[in-house]
Amino acid sequence: MDLSLTLGLLAIVSGSAVGLVLGLVGGGGSVLAVPLLLYVVGMPDTHMAIGTSAVAVAASAFANLITHARRGTVKWRIAAVFAACGMVGAWLGSSLGIQTHGPLLLRLFAGIMIAVGIFMWLPRKSDGDPSVRLHARMVPPLAGTGLGVGMVSGFFGIGGGFLIVPGLRFSSGMAMLNAVGSSLVGVTAFGLTTAANYTRAQLVDWPVALLFVLGGFLGGLVGVRVAQHLATIKGALSRALSVIIILTAVVMLVQGR
Repeated sequence: MDLSLTLGLLAIVSGSAVGLVLGLVGGGGSVLAVPLLLYVVGMPDTHMAIGTSAVAVAASAFANLITHARRGTVKWRIAAVFAACGMVGAWLGSSLGIQTHGPLLLRLFAGIMIAVGIFMWLPRKSDGDPSVRLHARMVPPLAGTGLGVGMVSGFFGIGGGFLIVPGLRFSSGMAMLNAVGSSLVGVTAFGLTTAANYTRAQLVDWPVALLFVLGGFLGGLVGVRVAQHLATIKGALSRALSVIIILTAVVMLVQGR
């Protein structure tokens, strides 16, 4: 799409909104990237919006991964097995998504948004083994779960953290903090894989993607700073976001676009 000054500003503002949400409450906010690209930036094509958002998802996840890596919360070997198998799934899923009719894909995307919203509303258990290490018996469940989650992530062009975190915990028994940090390896890998496949099909608007990423970076800086002052109500913020996500999905289903 032709990028005017107004559209460029809308892309930055939309990216900032996603970055702000991610900075405030963590995962889940990136699922708003596609509706923002469609309804605020004005992208005319669902596939183009999904391909473009995949770039933003990968960039945002990588930025957060650096923070978690510095804190030592990433279980690299476990995450690498999960991500490697998931990249195969993401390529298959994104290939299927590219071939799926736009209106149907949008309705399915609204459905996954509702699932994300419900997941964010539910409380998370914080148990698990923080000292877990990769061993041979762990590889099959990691590979199978990674493949399946990667396919979902690639099909919808989303980070898939709401599936990756429980997938890692189920497959390895790691603690929640480690699962959140390690999931970002998968989100980054799946986003890059999906973006590469959509780029191959010429379904990524790179000027919009780069401005969206820039906005996300700026919004994320603000969100992280504000989150430090709102730590006591983070749960309430997360639930408020879940309601926004579900309502947005309902509007998408009603409008059919």
